[in-house]
Amino acid sequence: MTLRRYLPVAIGVVALGLLAWGVTSLLERLTARTDEAAVVISKPAPSETPHISATVFYATQEGDALMPIRREVPLADGVVAQGRQILITQLAPPPSPYISDIPAGTALRAFYVTDKGDAFVDLSGISTGHPGGSLTELLTVYAIVNAVTANLPAVQRVQILVEGKVDTIAGHVDIRRPLARDTSLVREGEAAAQ
Repeated sequence: MTLRRYLPVAIGVVALGLLAWGVTSLLERLTARTDEAAVVISKPAPSETPHISATVFYATQEGDALMPIRREVPLADGVVAQGRQILITQLAPPPSPYISDIPAGTALRAFYVTDKGDAFVDLSGISTGHPGGSLTELLTVYAIVNAVTANLPAVQRVQILVEGKVDTIAGHVDIRRPLARDTSLVREGEAAAQ
């Protein structure tokens, strides 16, 4: 008699356990699909991000001049954000056959623009990897200054900071004051598109 009494309870417990397992399994699958969909939705397709064409400056193969090169840069909202994007592109490795006078490992710490039209570019790692030499340092400085001033009409001069300090990059070029664009180091001709 006790078996008859407990059999429906045991069947009910087993059925309830199977139901709970089925609901839990279904919820896990729905959550996984939602997470996958969220990942797909949150990653914008490369073609969806608008770009602008900006002029950046790389050294010629001979290392004696800067060559203006047109590069695609993500479009950003505002002068400061756009300046950051331009500088990130300038700091990236150049297309072949050009050479970057900015050492690998250089990173943009900060970028801002004053109401007077002066931009401040704070870099890290630029001095430790710089090979030195007056011409190389001039090319480094004016690759940065010219990239900012050529692409941002609101900026007239650029103050370069190294680790938040103003002095020099490798001991040859005085960067204690904001510098205006200097095209005397730029090789004549149209900016090549890359």
